[in-house]
Amino acid sequence: MYDKIVKIISQYEEKGDFTHPNVDDKDLYDAEKILNLKNDVIFQAFFSRKGNEKYLIDFLNALLKMDIKSIEIREEVNLEKLSKEEKGGRLDLQAKLGDGTIVSIEMQMRDEGNFKQRTTMYAGKVESRETKKGIKYEDISQIIMINILGFNMLDVEDYISETAIVLDKHRDYEVLTGIKWYFIELPKFRKAKPDMNEKINQWLAFIDDDNKEMIDMAENKNKTLKDARKEMNYLTGDAEVKRLAELREKWEMDRINAISYATKVGKEQGVKEGIIETAREMLKEKIPEETIKKVTKLSQVELDEIKKKIKN
Repeated sequence: MYDKIVKIISQYEEKGDFTHPNVDDKDLYDAEKILNLKNDVIFQAFFSRKGNEKYLIDFLNALLKMDIKSIEIREEVNLEKLSKEEKGGRLDLQAKLGDGTIVSIEMQMRDEGNFKQRTTMYAGKVESRETKKGIKYEDISQIIMINILGFNMLDVEDYISETAIVLDKHRDYEVLTGIKWYFIELPKFRKAKPDMNEKINQWLAFIDDDNKEMIDMAENKNKTLKDARKEMNYLTGDAEVKRLAELREKWEMDRINAISYATKVGKEQGVKEGIIETAREMLKEKIPEETIKKVTKLSQVELDEIKKKIKN
């Protein structure tokens, strides 16, 4: 697939657009889906790139219903420092708004079962990091944690959820407004029938990159997204960005395979231990060895080894 992407991108560069006659539309769309904003390397490189602030502003204004005029990217992604050893680390995008609000955006495509706990702990680290820089608590107006998820985490129908900490007996009274979370669940977005006249839905279609009809509609309705597509085409043609994005994907797949293998081995060991324990109890009950072998499928050698351990 990587070679196919390289071929398609090179054809694009030769032609200057994605209408090259030798490029199959399906292959092109599949390739675009590999190197899209759901890859956190691509996500951070795209939004943190100097000159791309307008895209982040447009997205945040749509989500937060604010009127952000300017934004400061806290740490522009340094692709040279994102080496093979660092490819598995946490990649989030942080920005500071004009009123002092810190926005942290993370892309998490796979459910590892601990995301609620992790984002809670990380919000505290973001606040702690700001105060270590010499910024006073009162100068941090708010911390906003935006989590874009490739899985469903909350038991509600809404695909965009905003948290609020309220009093138990006064649910309309919000307290502790210093940290707020937004959870965007992309699978729910795909199943919904979103109003594509709403800018946030246009952005989610662009980010999700799953439904070509919705993407085309979003880009036709939003000039900023049409410009963003050109920037994405340029970015995903960058060899270094592409290499790191592929490394990130490979690391994720290797990690998942390792966990899956360890789980499988653990289950097999558990089953084996259960069989041995059954054989041990049957031997203690003086059940004939031939019967034990038939029931447990153990060999005579294995059965003899169990007998030795019982005697010892």
